[in-house]
Amino acid sequence: MNKILLTVVLGTAVAAVAQAAAQPQAQPAAPQSAPQGAPQQKKEIKDPAEYNAYMGAVGQQDPTAKISGLEAFLTQYPNSVMKEDALETLMGAYQAKGDVAKMGDTAQRLLQANPNNIKALAIVTYSKLATNNLAEADQNGQKCLDALPNAPKPDNIPADEWEKTKTQIAGICYRAVGLAALNNKDYPKAVTALHKAVEGAPNDVNVIYPLSQAYLKQAPPDTLNGLWFTARAAGLAPTPQGQQQIEKYGASVYRKYHGSDQGWTDLLAQAKATPFPPPDLAQKYTQYVPPTPADQAADLVKTKKVEEMSFAEWELVLSEGKPEDVDKVWSALKGKPLQMVAQVMEIASPTNLKLAGSSDDIEAKKPDIDLTMKAALPARLVPKVGADFQFEGTPVSYVPKPFVMTMNDGAVLQAKAPAGAKKPPVHKKAATQ
Repeated sequence: MNKILLTVVLGTAVAAVAQAAAQPQAQPAAPQSAPQGAPQQKKEIKDPAEYNAYMGAVGQQDPTAKISGLEAFLTQYPNSVMKEDALETLMGAYQAKGDVAKMGDTAQRLLQANPNNIKALAIVTYSKLATNNLAEADQNGQKCLDALPNAPKPDNIPADEWEKTKTQIAGICYRAVGLAALNNKDYPKAVTALHKAVEGAPNDVNVIYPLSQAYLKQAPPDTLNGLWFTARAAGLAPTPQGQQQIEKYGASVYRKYHGSDQGWTDLLAQAKATPFPPPDLAQKYTQYVPPTPADQAADLVKTKKVEEMSFAEWELVLSEGKPEDVDKVWSALKGKPLQMVAQVMEIASPTNLKLAGSSDDIEAKKPDIDLTMKAALPARLVPKVGADFQFEGTPVSYVPKPFVMTMNDGAVLQAKAPAGAKKPPVHKKAATQ
């Protein structure tokens, strides 16, 4: 699959971030005219009017009233020591009201006040992802990840809640960085970032499936991990159509890896129940290693008589076989007249033809037989290039790579060739790893 099937959905994580932002920070220290006993904080509003305006705004329970109060406060006191806190609370209020556009605008204002504010960076990163602006999502996401380790914990949030919020923020930012890297074909970076995103959201198919693609598109591919997360994405797909599409794709990759479908349904079930691959994954789902050409040649010699082999099979043994297998085949062929059919590649002269006897060489238009006739062919018997040619010839030598068998004493067979001399069936050469 060349396209990510599923849309990016980030609402839950962003809502959690905005909710944290909606909670006002520990109240600023009251000015001297305010009632005594309020704890002294790092941020202190000294002007009683400013203090009252801030406290009145953040104390509102209705999102519309809170927005109105905070906007008025920021207009009247643009350089307040509580500006960043007010903007964070305003951002959360817009989220509570469902005004996503204003929430994004407020995040941008907040970044002007503090470029390293992780809540604002997370919101902006999310908004860029939602509009598929991966370049800016990546940029803001990376800024957020850089700022995250040093982000100060707000006084009004317990340590465990703050760590949870930071994890949710990191998930948004790793997602952005990972999807941008995947889009840019930087697959190692995509794997690292998207795996982090999946750690924070182990049931989110919208990062699990892209992670599978990052694994599979690496060079060389990490096929087994890619298959695991493909199978998990299929199990978590929100629609039957999506599930079937991912399963079909995963099954094709699995067959190429394992050599058959055996075990694919087990992998689907295991990945659906478990977020990450177990340590014994490679032992359970083994990679198919095809036999080498030499192994195939040895198997041919063991299971088939030389005179029953096709020309393509002779070629396989003589070009790829072990010495003992080569000797067995060549001793059975050398000096013995053979009747067969091959395709004409070239008429070198009335006494010399270049032919192709194997389907691979016919397809490649590459001669693998050099036939010298007993006598010059009369004009009426000269075949056309590309035509099938029935003949008798006696092997005298061969070159293993590129394979060419030299035959002498060639003669045209005008009658139908004997049953044992049919045009050889298709025998594709073994693929080498």
